[in-house]
Amino acid sequence: MDPISVALDLLLHFDTYLPQIIELYGFWTYVFLFFIIFLETGLVIMPYLPGDSLLFVAGALAGARLLNVWLLIGALILAAVFGNIVNYWLGITLGMKVLEKQHSLVKKEHLETTRAYFQKYGGSTIVIARFVPFIRSFAPFLAGVGKMQYPRFLMYNVLGGGIWVIGFVLVGYFFGNLSIVQENFGLIIYAIIGLSLLAVAFIVINIIRTRRRLIRGHLIRW
Repeated sequence: MDPISVALDLLLHFDTYLPQIIELYGFWTYVFLFFIIFLETGLVIMPYLPGDSLLFVAGALAGARLLNVWLLIGALILAAVFGNIVNYWLGITLGMKVLEKQHSLVKKEHLETTRAYFQKYGGSTIVIARFVPFIRSFAPFLAGVGKMQYPRFLMYNVLGGGIWVIGFVLVGYFFGNLSIVQENFGLIIYAIIGLSLLAVAFIVINIIRTRRRLIRGHLIRW
């Protein structure tokens, strides 16, 4: 494999290679983990990076005493929070400049729906989106596009990031090394995906409600 392919494979499957990375790089593993979570939450174009599985595996390795669990949690919470902050400001600056152009493919009424949605449901969405792959990378960007008030965004960003990181890392820490968990890891991932779909349904329902409310208020047309 060429160097670029190797680098991409390592980046996209970082959770799989984590034990070898710890053995080779020691303390620098925390920096690498910070970098991966920061990119996954901080750049809307990076939703393919490992998130939930990486937190779980890192927690399991901390449970095996290969990583310090408190240092791990602290580094990953900072990565998750600062990643979302960067994503938010990309949405509120770069995103708005692109989407509000005269010839933008995004209709003005869609921007109105986004703004109205984040005014009403922004807080819960920022928290819930943490547990939904792909949406996790888009939600803070759209919060910026929707001009969600920054203090409110920051509060729910810290809350959601903390719950997400602490939850997955501690589950991995306490249960990741159990044989029954290791033997059924694939089923656990499917269960996480199932719960994520419920979260997606919640967000979609609220988007529909927002659009209907705007239509009734004659703010936009179908």
